[in-house]
Amino acid sequence: MTHQAPVPPSEKESFGERLQKALSARGPLCVGIDPHASLLLRWGLPDSVDGLRSFADTVVSALADRVAVMKPQSAFFERFGAAGVSVLESTIRQARQAGTIVILDAKRGDIGSTVQAYAQAYLSPTSPIAADAVTVSPYLGFGSLAPVIDEAEAHGGGVFVLALTSNPEGPSVQHARTSDGRTVAQTIIDEAAACNAKAPVLGSVGLVVGATVGDTGHDLSALNGPVLVPGLGAQGGAADDMRGLFRDLRGVVVPSYSREVLSHGPGKSGLRDAADRALSACQKALF
Repeated sequence: MTHQAPVPPSEKESFGERLQKALSARGPLCVGIDPHASLLLRWGLPDSVDGLRSFADTVVSALADRVAVMKPQSAFFERFGAAGVSVLESTIRQARQAGTIVILDAKRGDIGSTVQAYAQAYLSPTSPIAADAVTVSPYLGFGSLAPVIDEAEAHGGGVFVLALTSNPEGPSVQHARTSDGRTVAQTIIDEAAACNAKAPVLGSVGLVVGATVGDTGHDLSALNGPVLVPGLGAQGGAADDMRGLFRDLRGVVVPSYSREVLSHGPGKSGLRDAADRALSACQKALF
């Protein structure tokens, strides 16, 4: 992976435009920041706030000026309480300053003033925990996400909506049929596409589609937005799986690796080499 200059955010650019530029400049790769207790142990770090901080600082220092996207998993920071959230704030801030796009993996979903508060927490520029984009759950109805989508639009942020997840329990809900014959997942896909319909380049409302879902027959062709693809590497998905799944979506797919890269720490060169291998595999599969 060759070093690329940072991709600075611009208030005049939408999230979709910034993401597309980052993927073009640095290649189609997102690296998750998932400080599992087992990973901390593997790195020789204590399962504590100090271990969490050392882990996150090392990953950001090694990769944030090289990869297009990084994705901290909020839960692994939250488990340490306020001190862990403080580390998360610092991690997001440092990663963004280094030029990578940060998607906060929080999977929040609620209604009314509560979801509005989540939107302000994760997407308002005045929030200490603000990221470039956030993952959300639509299972209180897609319309419940309106405050998050509005907040994102107001500040040039992005939203990634869970659509087709790779956990075995997912299909019982996501593949269920609605009254008009579409699956629940297809209604989510179509609602996201409607949000992006007027975007001049790439819309800022994306979807989360697991790498291991297989060919489900869902139609993403009208999305005009990015697709975040977790589940690659240690979770069982392979880069080659994306060839069939996303054959009509080249250039907007954001493949995400976590343990497959993170397990090669704590040395920075090991992390960089693993990220290089993951990026090479994704480029071969998507181009």
